[in-house]
Amino acid sequence: MRALVDRLRYRLLPALLAAAGVSLVAAGLLSYTVPVDATPSASDTPIAVLPTPTPTQLLTFPPLVSPSPTLAASPGAVALATRVVIPSLSIDLPVIEQPTTPNGHPPCNVAMYLDGLQQPGQLGATYLYAHARTGMFLPILDASKINNGRRMLGMLIQVYTADDQVYLYDAVEVRRHITTLDAAVAEKRESLWLQTSEGPYLPNDKVGPKTQVIALPLGHGPADHQDAHPKAKPVFCG
Repeated sequence: MRALVDRLRYRLLPALLAAAGVSLVAAGLLSYTVPVDATPSASDTPIAVLPTPTPTQLLTFPPLVSPSPTLAASPGAVALATRVVIPSLSIDLPVIEQPTTPNGHPPCNVAMYLDGLQQPGQLGATYLYAHARTGMFLPILDASKINNGRRMLGMLIQVYTADDQVYLYDAVEVRRHITTLDAAVAEKRESLWLQTSEGPYLPNDKVGPKTQVIALPLGHGPADHQDAHPKAKPVFCG
């Protein structure tokens, strides 16, 4: 019985929400109303939160490194991610390739995909990241501070692609205080990884810890062309 309840909660409910379509989003029925504790966690030990109690192995992570170029998709093989929507967190951002910025930092007001990893529909990790700022991925960081982000488990995530498709994902894991891309690079499943920072840039360009949300695919289908091609307006920010 517990397995059936878990399946209804983590798989069928997001699918039903997706089937309800844009009307739920437009009507504002999907909202995230849990109060946010702004106090940072006192622990800097990597934490992973799963839908069911699962032993988590804690590792000593090396510095963040770029993913292996051998994992990159062949040019033109797949359509690129263009938009990410998380209705329950009121997140709706265009997705772009990270441009060159004057300060070398990712721009604001957009999410970006990580070159060298995968795109929706491919085996491996589709890796999207954005600043933890208002109008961007700040709700992910805020939610992660409450019970290690457990309330984000089971939330629906939509990723649109340049070929007018929308991919639906079910959030299955939250990881905090992460300082390496190793797990995403090694991922063999078709999956979506969202990343945001847990604090400001550190001195000497040292990589600070990140929060990751990992989601698995529910399915995909056609999307309106305008919905799949939002106008990106990146702002160069520090």
